[in-house]
Amino acid sequence: MPRVVVFDEFGGPDVMHVVEEPVIAPAPGEVRVRIEAFAVNPLDRMMRSGTSPATIPLPHARLGVEGTGVVDALGPGTTGWEIGDPVVLTAVPDASVRGSYADYTTVPASRVVARPAGLGVAEAAAIWVAFSTAYGALVEKAAMRPGDHVVITAASGGVGRAAMQIANQIGAVPIALTRHAANEEDLVAAGAAVVIAADREDVVDAVLHHTAGKGADIVLDVVMGPGQQDLLKAVRPGGTLVAAGFLDPRPTPFPAGPPLTIFSYRSFEHTLDAVVVKRMAAFLNAGVRLGALRPAIDRVFALDDVVEAHRHLENGLHAGKKIVVTV
Repeated sequence: MPRVVVFDEFGGPDVMHVVEEPVIAPAPGEVRVRIEAFAVNPLDRMMRSGTSPATIPLPHARLGVEGTGVVDALGPGTTGWEIGDPVVLTAVPDASVRGSYADYTTVPASRVVARPAGLGVAEAAAIWVAFSTAYGALVEKAAMRPGDHVVITAASGGVGRAAMQIANQIGAVPIALTRHAANEEDLVAAGAAVVIAADREDVVDAVLHHTAGKGADIVLDVVMGPGQQDLLKAVRPGGTLVAAGFLDPRPTPFPAGPPLTIFSYRSFEHTLDAVVVKRMAAFLNAGVRLGALRPAIDRVFALDDVVEAHRHLENGLHAGKKIVVTV
């Protein structure tokens, strides 16, 4: 009998448990995907703990917005896919009902893309959320160009690592911002052209120094909170700040400073747009083929160990790399 991870109450990792359920036939226009692996994301933790801004119906809620597998069945009238095609989930619109923490899930056929050739199953499970977020924020929103100096906050995280790789692929200059100088070697290896550590230098002064006094062309802020005020001072007049995260729960003051463009970005803004998803998939395929884009994997767990995988995430043991669960 196929397995599904569910939770009946909000709380810590222990509220999750594996149950068996009959497989569901895909509806018209849908595909059923036999999941081979999924990644554990901060959004999963928020849903499980009850801190997600979206309403999560209990009991028997599911988890999982990211994963990879093969097309197992086609719903009536579904075209464009064949049984056995390897795919990546680009969006699970109702993850609490049919999330990827399972042996099987059904999604609209438009919510999967072909798995990039050259990626292993674990990498394919972990590539879409971080890379589509970074791509959408930097390329679609900020129109990043070759030569742009791009400050990336929380650079050790999944989105930060993806953003550095994407900047390098385009020919921009990724400037990694981190809280701790001890992360410098790892960030340089991950693709940073420059590492600025908040515990050893003034962030604004350092950005100005590395941009010949001009300031950054783009800042990708996945942290928010009061610290954004310093980032605004590090952007050149006419530059762009993209607010694409919420790691700091404190209020973010209203932006004030030199004239610049400010965007607020959420990944579902583009992952539900078929035209943009097509561009994202083409960009990822090219980057994987060239060896420029690769998700950093921390550990791989088995489905029966999904509780331990969430503990690993909550304890911060992943150091910003992706946690993957194989099915």
